[in-house]
Amino acid sequence: MYTVLEILNLTKEYLEKMKVPRPRKEAEEIIGEALGIGRMGVYLDFERPLVESELELCRSWVMRRSKREPLQYIFGKVKFFDCDIKVTPDVLIPRQETEILVDKIAKALAKMELKEKILWDVCCGSGCIGISLKKRFPELKVILSDISPAAIEISIANAKMNGVEIECLNGDLLKPFAGKKADFVVCNPPYVTEEELASLDDEVRLHEPKLALLARESGLEFYARLATELPAMLNPKGRVWLEIGTGQKTAVQKLFCDPKWSSSQVESDWAGHDRFFSLEME
Repeated sequence: MYTVLEILNLTKEYLEKMKVPRPRKEAEEIIGEALGIGRMGVYLDFERPLVESELELCRSWVMRRSKREPLQYIFGKVKFFDCDIKVTPDVLIPRQETEILVDKIAKALAKMELKEKILWDVCCGSGCIGISLKKRFPELKVILSDISPAAIEISIANAKMNGVEIECLNGDLLKPFAGKKADFVVCNPPYVTEEELASLDDEVRLHEPKLALLARESGLEFYARLATELPAMLNPKGRVWLEIGTGQKTAVQKLFCDPKWSSSQVESDWAGHDRFFSLEME
């Protein structure tokens, strides 16, 4: 019968052999999650023997990770801005950059009167943005939309898991909102080109949904559509927050040249890349 320490060492050696980055840390996370004790618990219980069902789960997860499947998909969940978010290969894994974006939005919303205000989370994926903002600001009406029916199902499940009431719509970009208006819109659209996709890590390229990643040749398709359609769909003083790809700053700014925008701002992520584009209507 193997102990926690023995399985930790065997897992680390196998992941190292399979050239998985940070094999020790990944082994700790896999074992900690499989045993329900967390990474710290692994170090507090080295001599604990594993029963057969625990060994089988560890083996299964290690094999999946050796094929570069992201841990978030293996575990089926991720922590995001004080929320527990379910993730499957039908949705993108929420990124740290997106959590930074939500923090920026939350700081802006905290200064506003939000009663009867409406926020749309477009291209919502797992729903992490809209759900986390609804959880932080219960008085805000939040509507999520995505072209993927599977993503909408996951968003609904995540809303229930986090105890928030939201509305979910299935459709292409802003089409589900035809005839409606919002006070706030946040969107993290597909912005990766085919060329860029080929150079991404295997974890992304082989496992995350291309529907949520690819935006044709230029990577700007969805920003162009938003720039054309959003002005007529926002209430006065409406605010928009977008996540953009590295190197897209100038092109995206040119798209949003309508004089109805009273101000715009580009901000960087922690790596110094232009990542967040915000606008305000007159």
